[in-house]
Amino acid sequence: MTKELLNKYLNNSCTPQEVDEVIRWMKQQSFYSDSKKYGKTDWQKFKEEDSIVSDEKLENLLDKIHHKLNIDESRVIRLTTNRIIGWMTKAAVILLIPVLAVLFYTLSENDKMTNQLADVSVDSLEVIAPFGSRTVFELSDGSVVHLNYGSRIKYPQNFSGETRSVALIGEGYFEVAHNPDKPFVVSTGNIDVKAVGTVFNVNAYQENNGISTTLVEGKVLLEKQLPGENSIQLGAMKPGQHVIYNSNTEKVNITVGDVDKYIAWKDGKLVFDNDPIEEVAQRLSRMFNVDIQIENEVKEYKYTVTFVDEPLFQILELLTVATPIKYKALPRVKNPDGTFSKQMIRIEKK
Repeated sequence: MTKELLNKYLNNSCTPQEVDEVIRWMKQQSFYSDSKKYGKTDWQKFKEEDSIVSDEKLENLLDKIHHKLNIDESRVIRLTTNRIIGWMTKAAVILLIPVLAVLFYTLSENDKMTNQLADVSVDSLEVIAPFGSRTVFELSDGSVVHLNYGSRIKYPQNFSGETRSVALIGEGYFEVAHNPDKPFVVSTGNIDVKAVGTVFNVNAYQENNGISTTLVEGKVLLEKQLPGENSIQLGAMKPGQHVIYNSNTEKVNITVGDVDKYIAWKDGKLVFDNDPIEEVAQRLSRMFNVDIQIENEVKEYKYTVTFVDEPLFQILELLTVATPIKYKALPRVKNPDGTFSKQMIRIEKK
């Protein structure tokens, strides 16, 4: 590599063969001591009166490197360029040419990583509570969120605009900080739960046929999203109400009382009140990260019971005492990658 060839590259006058040579040098030898002499020489020739490079010159320089390496990820590159322009001097640009070249090459070669970077908004955060665990955290406005097993929520680092909007998959318990000028909105797909300052629970697991909301205190509005940006109001909830919206029939069912049944999970409790065994199995599956299969002949059984920090197999034993069922824990299967499959439990009639 010669300095003349590097200058030709930056001046867009290289032949295709010379371009290949420059790229190969940038990838393999640009950090060697001989190569760094180019930067050191320019640093020594640096003049104080030319200390600040113009935005236009630096843009052109980076665009040339961008063009030569055929990088299409303009979103990522633009983010990098904007950060550099604010502070980089002419001498620093020359010293960092190899670094930028290697960075651009890496982005062009690693499509998966580039796509991930391009898709993530700098102001978007996500919290996940994996199966078998719960989590609690505070938002920037002071609102507190509890996430149930197997749930996730997306939200901005700082709320802007006319609402405080979050997107929920799974189940969340919200203690919303009061702000009458900026409603708090929980989006669950086609249903939004809107509040100002209140406490409520939203259950929106994707495998369910509906979305349920339980209001502990305050007031919330339920809205259905229509095509475009339109919506219709389904109604306003009062404390103590539990509302289920069936996404298949689009019907709304309202019950009153027994709020603790729907919010006790945040305190580690499992509360069942005449609930079918399928619902019991579904909640146990999320809580203990297992796969529970229910045979048809036992689906008629229902349970009214509360469990507090009970281990899984102790709960199953109690169920076998209450109803004529039995369970079998199947051995885990080792996957090709060395991991093991989820624990499977089969429940059938005795």
